[in-house]
Amino acid sequence: MEPQPTPTPGTPATTAIETVFRLESPRLIAAVTRIVRDVGIAEELAQDALVAALERWPREGVPDNPGAWLTAVARHRAVDLVRRRENYARKLQEIGRSLETTALPQEPPDPGDIDDDLLRLVFTACHPVLSAEARTALTLRLLGGLTTAEIARAFLTPEPTIAQRIVRAKRTLATRNVAFEVPYGPDREARLGSVLDVIYLIFNEGYAATAGDDWLRPGLCEDALRLARLLSGLMPTEPEVHGLTSLLEFQASRTAARTGPNGEPVLLKDQNRRRWNRMLIARGITALARADATFPKLSASSPSSRLRSDRGDPHEQGGPPSGAPGPYTLQAAIAACHALAYTYEETDWRRIATLYGLLATQTPSPVVELNRAVAVSMADGPAPALDIVDTLAAEPALRDYHLLPSVRGDLLQRLGRTEEARTEFERAASLARNERERGLLLARAEECRLPVGPPDSPHS
Repeated sequence: MEPQPTPTPGTPATTAIETVFRLESPRLIAAVTRIVRDVGIAEELAQDALVAALERWPREGVPDNPGAWLTAVARHRAVDLVRRRENYARKLQEIGRSLETTALPQEPPDPGDIDDDLLRLVFTACHPVLSAEARTALTLRLLGGLTTAEIARAFLTPEPTIAQRIVRAKRTLATRNVAFEVPYGPDREARLGSVLDVIYLIFNEGYAATAGDDWLRPGLCEDALRLARLLSGLMPTEPEVHGLTSLLEFQASRTAARTGPNGEPVLLKDQNRRRWNRMLIARGITALARADATFPKLSASSPSSRLRSDRGDPHEQGGPPSGAPGPYTLQAAIAACHALAYTYEETDWRRIATLYGLLATQTPSPVVELNRAVAVSMADGPAPALDIVDTLAAEPALRDYHLLPSVRGDLLQRLGRTEEARTEFERAASLARNERERGLLLARAEECRLPVGPPDSPHS
């Protein structure tokens, strides 16, 4: 057989293949894992399908349904692998003849079970046999589609460390025979916190990409939101499931307004709110109400009640009571404040600052404090907010976090200290790994050379 030509990087066909694979790889890996029951082998087979595409698509053209093409190739190779390997004989017998027609293996009936490979993959990657760091890295790799280098940059960790973490995680899942399933009962509850965290991470990577040329990766947002909605149906009595779903509905509602005609980021202050998706906002309000409904003790102190009333500072009530809203529900309440404001000027920043105060009490974090500082700046002015930000300067977790100098630059600019602000924006740009975000920060640095304009906000 004559050797096939190697596709040239950067050609239209190669670029299309890379784009399609990045979008489809989570579903592809999940579908193949269902057959081979090993996420490491499934990822290898997905890569084999990519190689096949690189060999054939430049010559034959991109198929009408490239995702289905990749899945068919990977599943076919998975079936062949199962048939060839003796140690898969038992699985082959269980799957039977229906495997060739891509039928799914039967599982014990359960009223709370749902048939979704991506959700199964999330629960598998969040098994407690893995450390929290390994779960996060593996999920971002398998479901987020991030490269090892991108994950390493996101967590400010050496790339070899992340690579080893992912390899060991896949090996552990295989050697411990972790089932590819959405577990039942206590096992499901034990993994729920990690599952919510990784779904949120996947959404965030789509909402504001860590690296690359694109500010948004809508496909990741859609997958994360779909998984959150599935969980809401699967676990209707879990308030934080509804809280996360509500948060993602609200955040996703802004997607169309967050970028300009050329893909450049648009700050929250400058977004055309008529482009916000009111259907998603309504869904967010409904999900937040469901989260509140699971907290009967809260009554008027629940997040959505605070949205309906101008009275009742939760700090005056001695802090959140036992069974108070969790962090995702509180973040959803914050997002609701933005969603319910028809203009930027109508935003209830004081309430947002209060909610961030509650969030900081529950989950202390320098990032939460930084967000609280932004809300304080809008409620009480930039000076008190700058005091908060300056106390965060020594936090090791924020040392290379580009949003710290970005927020500080914004506050300095609003105080008229434009030269200092320019320095901060330039430093933020040097730390940003997303090209679109870097361009935005450099543009803000350039603004500081001009006369001071109206106040702005770093939120987007």
